[in-house]
Amino acid sequence: MHIGIDARLVYYTRAGIGEYTLRLAQALATAFPTDQFTLLQDWRNRQPLVDASNVAVSHTPVPSHHALEQALLPWSVSRLGVDVFHSPDFIPPLRSDGCSVITIHDLAFLIYPHFLTRESARYYGQIDRAVRHVHHIIAVSESTKRDMVRMLGTADDKVSVIYEAADPLFHPVDRASALHHVQALFEIPNDFILFVSTIEPRKNVTGLLRAYRRLRDDYKLTPGLVLVGSLGWLSEEVFGLLHELQLESCCYFLGHVSTYDLLQLYNAAQCLVHPAFYEGFGLTPLEAMACGTPVIASNVSSLPEVVGDAGLLVDPNHDDEITVAMWRVLSDLALRAEMRSKGLQRAEAFSWQRAAEQTMEVYRKVAGS
Repeated sequence: MHIGIDARLVYYTRAGIGEYTLRLAQALATAFPTDQFTLLQDWRNRQPLVDASNVAVSHTPVPSHHALEQALLPWSVSRLGVDVFHSPDFIPPLRSDGCSVITIHDLAFLIYPHFLTRESARYYGQIDRAVRHVHHIIAVSESTKRDMVRMLGTADDKVSVIYEAADPLFHPVDRASALHHVQALFEIPNDFILFVSTIEPRKNVTGLLRAYRRLRDDYKLTPGLVLVGSLGWLSEEVFGLLHELQLESCCYFLGHVSTYDLLQLYNAAQCLVHPAFYEGFGLTPLEAMACGTPVIASNVSSLPEVVGDAGLLVDPNHDDEITVAMWRVLSDLALRAEMRSKGLQRAEAFSWQRAAEQTMEVYRKVAGS
C-alpha cells in the first residue's frame, strides 16, 4: 500500500500532535518495510522526518491551520497518488475524493470553547464536516471515542481506539546523575515536584498552585515546583495567582525543553503532578511512568485509562485532594517505591509498534485491501 501522512504540523511544534505524527510515521516505516509512505511536509521543513527507504517526502506551500488550507491542500494531496491519506491533526482535506483517515486526540475545543482563540475556533469548527467526510477515525482513548459518539453523533463502528505510547527515550536513569544534569542547566532545587504541559486553563495550573501553597503552609513540606511547557492562551491568570500566593521564589518556569532534558527532569523529580481538567490521552503521565517517576493525575477523561492503578488519581476540582496526594507521595518512601514499580510496568503496556500495527489495520480496511 501507499500511505500519505500529513506531517506539516511537525514544522511548527514537536509537542503533542506533532510528536504523535512523527512517532507513528517512524513506527509504521519500521513495522511495514514493504509498504510505501509519503510524508506531506511544510516546504520550509527540508529535512526528511523519517530516515527510511520506504518513506518519501512531498513538500507543500500550504501552511498548517491556514485560512486557505481547504482551498489549496486538496491539490497537494492529489499529487501524492496514495491509497489512503491520514490527517493526524483532526481535519482532512474536505474536498478530496480519496480514502481518508483522521486522528482525533480530544474534543477540548467543544468542551471548553471559551478557551479558544478566534483562529483555533475557525479551524476546529470544521470538525462536524470532517467526521462525516472521512472513511474512518482513530481516537487515542476510549474517553475521546465516547465524547465523539456523544457530542458529534459519530457511529461507534466508524471509530477505532489506538493508544499512543511514550518515546522509547524515556526510561529510568540514576537520579543523582539526572539532578546534576538539570541543575547545570536550570536554577532549581534538589527536591522538586514536576509539572509538564502547556500553561493554559485546561491544564489546571491554578489548582496546582493553590494545592502547592497549602502543601507548604499546612503540611510544612517545601520542595520546589518546576513547571515545564510553553505559555498557552490565557496564561496570564497563572502568573497573577503566582504573585497573589507569593510563590514566585519557589516556582520555576522552564518553558519548552529538549526531549533529553525532559528525560533528566522526570528522573530527578520526586513526583509528577498532572491535574488537568480534560485530556484526550495524557502522554505526560505515561512518559513519567516510563521513567519510574510517581504520578499524581486527575481522575477524569482519559487519564484513568493511561495511569490505571499505578498512580494516585485526584479530583481536579478539589485542590485539597491534590495537596494530600502530594503529601502522601513526598512523605511515604514505601508508597513512592510501589508507585515506581507499578508505573514502569504500566508504561510497558503501551508501544508505538502496537499502535503502528493497529493503524495499518485501519488503512487496509479503508482501502479494502
